[in-house]
Amino acid sequence: MKKFLLKVYLAYSITVFCLIMTASLPLVTLPFVLGERLGGRIAYFFLKVWGYSFGLCCGIRFRAVGRNKILRNQPFVFVANHNSYLDSPAFVTAIPGQFRPLGKTEMKKIPVFGWLYPYVVITVDRSSVESRLKSMRQLRQKLRSGISIFLFPEGKMNQTADPLLPFHDGAFRLAVEMQTPVFPMVILNSRRLLPRKPFELRPGTITTVFLDPIPTEGLTLKDVPALKQRTVDRMKAALEEQEHLLGKRRKVVL
Repeated sequence: MKKFLLKVYLAYSITVFCLIMTASLPLVTLPFVLGERLGGRIAYFFLKVWGYSFGLCCGIRFRAVGRNKILRNQPFVFVANHNSYLDSPAFVTAIPGQFRPLGKTEMKKIPVFGWLYPYVVITVDRSSVESRLKSMRQLRQKLRSGISIFLFPEGKMNQTADPLLPFHDGAFRLAVEMQTPVFPMVILNSRRLLPRKPFELRPGTITTVFLDPIPTEGLTLKDVPALKQRTVDRMKAALEEQEHLLGKRRKVVL
């Protein structure tokens, strides 16, 4: 009975998702009508409304901790762990203002969502060298124009028992080349609410924690490995701390 109810809940949530996405179709095209900055701000405002609306309709609450650390008018290279499809509405609602995430081109195949995807995401086909180079050029251009970018440095969804998969260099090379601070984030509880396997959705709270930004001023490409490791260590420590706190809360409940 429980599995049946979870399937019904998942079907309902997917329907809500598609309806909200369809209603948002005209809004994400605004950057092409009003220009990158103004149109982007309006489009991302409605994307955040979509994220909160989806959560409200499906019993999922999105929380952000440490958002006050983000300086306005300062672009960042945001990086986060990746455990679930729910990470997307989590970071969209958490990061204030507009930004540009890097995402897999395969996501364009998803009905409705795939139509919106290229308008708000810089897409990359990781199997194509040409696509990877093009996406890096686009990310640099956004940082140059003062718009933050967002990447999952693991490169794919983590389905292992480890807190993080090995990080790719791309985000950290960009941060060094553009002398832009790296802003680590950790997204908590998304895998429990919507694991990849079994694909079952549950209501609950997803919390995005903003850690302290890491400056890159004066760094060179030789510093990329150290910058990457510093970010990994900071995110792992935060995830371990949160797991420890969660364990203590469970003991109190028991």
